[in-house]
Amino acid sequence: MTITPRKLNLFSLFKLPSAWLCGVRVKSIDDEQCTVSVTHKWINQNPFNSMFWAVQGMAAELSTGALVVGYIEDSKKKISMLVAQNNATFTKKATGRITFQCTDGSLIKEGIQRAIATGEGQTVWMRSVGKNSEGIEVSQFNFEWTIKVKQSTV
Repeated sequence: MTITPRKLNLFSLFKLPSAWLCGVRVKSIDDEQCTVSVTHKWINQNPFNSMFWAVQGMAAELSTGALVVGYIEDSKKKISMLVAQNNATFTKKATGRITFQCTDGSLIKEGIQRAIATGEGQTVWMRSVGKNSEGIEVSQFNFEWTIKVKQSTV
């Protein structure tokens, strides 16, 4: 995979300023997984003194979307990507550093390969699990990514 945490974090500074300001940062990425973390602070809290659900969603989406971007870039094809649906479950108050990890790299790789081979749009559900510094799950997000090879206009 040609993308790096540094490139993704720089991208978020300019293209996802809300995520950047809230402290969302990519920590690692490889062919199978992406890890993103965010620390509970004043700027990303809710009235209940924990992390706002939307900030958790930004970090979770980035952990899945970075894998999608990486495989699209590796394919050397023009492919569109969009979240069609998502859902989330919250199991514990999110305080301290929350780390989101998506381990569905192989799913999106296969989906992109199918889209290229068939020329048809594909959908892939990807999951990101958020855990606090003690390793206790605080939330889980699922994103349905739609991918489609763009038609050449030449």
